Amino acid sequence: MIGIVLCAVLCLAYVNGANDNFKGVATLYGSGTTSYRKALGWATVTTLCGSLLTLVLAAGMVKTFSAKGLVPDAIASSPSFLAAAALGGMATVLFATLVGLPVSTTHALTGALIGAGFVAASQAVNLRVLGKNFFLPLLISPLLSMTLCLVLYPLGRCLGRFFAIDRPILATAAPEEAATPSGLDVMHFLSAGAVSFARGLNDTPKIFALLLTAKAAGTLWGLGMVGTAMAVGGLLNARKVAETLSHKITRLNAGQGLVANLTTAILVLGASRLGLPVSTTHVATGGLFGIGVVTGTARARTILTILLAWVTTLPLGAALGALAYLALRG
Repeated sequence: MIGIVLCAVLCLAYVNGANDNFKGVATLYGSGTTSYRKALGWATVTTLCGSLLTLVLAAGMVKTFSAKGLVPDAIASSPSFLAAAALGGMATVLFATLVGLPVSTTHALTGALIGAGFVAASQAVNLRVLGKNFFLPLLISPLLSMTLCLVLYPLGRCLGRFFAIDRPILATAAPEEAATPSGLDVMHFLSAGAVSFARGLNDTPKIFALLLTAKAAGTLWGLGMVGTAMAVGGLLNARKVAETLSHKITRLNAGQGLVANLTTAILVLGASRLGLPVSTTHVATGGLFGIGVVTGTARARTILTILLAWVTTLPLGAALGALAYLALRG
């Protein structure tokens, strides 16, 4: 069973990378600031740095996703329960990745923990912990992201040419306007790197917690394996989700991308430090929604499809987590 936990967690880390790794750099690719490959390379390096610093900067997240307090300790440390949570979360994110939809690994894993927990513990699931530690941060984070973008965007415009917020979209700009100021490029890259770093810092402990609780790997080996699996998943299977995030939600230029990235980095880094399980997906995509709304370029059909995927992620993860637990117990 320990071997099953290890394989399931590494598969979960792989699909997490495939679905999530590009979210931090989507604005770089979508605004035409850089190519897909360069953006992906930058995302891989900065995400891995965040993953490796998990225990230094986000130890509280490991505790939250160990499931202790959510279900009785005897169940929370059971390899079959932990394997079921990993399998349920992995299957949910894998399906979304195959169809190119950016979904939350946090939602999928939370759902799988709930589903497996209700099958394993029934009346012993702590609903207060569920609401306080899981549901509340997940519900509030995308709303905060949209609000911050709506506030920061007009503030950025006041800085005028320095941030280049009102420059034409790079893909359609006139040749003499197509070159982005070098200072803006640097700031845009740094902001994208900050988002990717924050994502690695926020997502790695959620996945690593399953390995640590099951005692399936040592601390350093476990972090290294999870971080590597996330990086490989992003390098090999990020393209479909990348296209959705970069080109199908809204048109944006480099300055607008910078605003969205700063919003995401602030919220996710703060939440990671406080041990709050916010979804990087919801925060980053919520920022793009906010830019689309304020500029009038939001694509409603794509946004509605993504919102529908978000609504179904948690119940699907719960159902798959429950089924996985029943199968493993049997």
